[in-house]
Amino acid sequence: MRIGVHVSIAGKIYESIDRAKALGCEAMQIFSRSPREWKHVTLDPQDIIEFKKRRKKSGIAPVVIHVPYLTNLASPQARLFYSSVSFNIEYLEEADKLGAEFLVTHMGSHKNSGEAQGVKRVAKALNLILDKTRGAKTVILLENTSGSGSWLGYKFLHQKKILDAVHDQKRVGLCFDTCHAFAAGYDIATETGLEATLGEIDSLVGLEKLKVIHLNDSKDELGSRHDRHEDIGKGKIGLAGFKRIVNHPKLRHLTFILETPKKDLNDDRRNLKTVRKICV
Repeated sequence: MRIGVHVSIAGKIYESIDRAKALGCEAMQIFSRSPREWKHVTLDPQDIIEFKKRRKKSGIAPVVIHVPYLTNLASPQARLFYSSVSFNIEYLEEADKLGAEFLVTHMGSHKNSGEAQGVKRVAKALNLILDKTRGAKTVILLENTSGSGSWLGYKFLHQKKILDAVHDQKRVGLCFDTCHAFAAGYDIATETGLEATLGEIDSLVGLEKLKVIHLNDSKDELGSRHDRHEDIGKGKIGLAGFKRIVNHPKLRHLTFILETPKKDLNDDRRNLKTVRKICV
């Protein structure tokens, strides 16, 4: 088991390594650029060298990079679709240069054009991205969603259909967000519900595709479709639910990344401490 949090890249990108290490992280997640801008930014080669140097010294692994929310690989609008594809290609190339093991992306919103069409566009987008980045070692992870609006990924049948249409399946896996799953109707707060959820993932996609878990409690009730993260153990999944999740024999070897609410670093420290207390 490797535990970490999403840390800031403020200042220089390599300073994120120091922040993660100061928190006692064994793994980490970052945005490699501002998540609110389409602006193309080229990382300084010296910053990349320093990032990899500090990471090696810290022992942090894996490094997970999250694609900004601006992109929409399921968009029915050609301009946004191809802009999103280009942006993901840049992000994957950047992640690979940094030596990041995983790149997490949402599947996007079909914008009322229908789930079937949205799934086809995501598969097309992934094939375009993978084709343009053939030498990259970074693996793309599809993150599940809460299912609000017309977002894809709230049921694992979407991931199955997308993966079935991807040409280079070895380079694509899954990121499982606990808050999103619970909000989408997967009762992972109970032993029966957790087993059923893992069984569904295994039968549709294969648990070997699951590489990273975003560990977040949910402010809202089961099936709410609301994506509102809460501190570990203080939401509707609860501490008992998380104890089962982090200690589950099919999950405990994975990387757990916290995206819990935070006003300052003490919030991350508190949630990390909570998770470590329930690990047996």
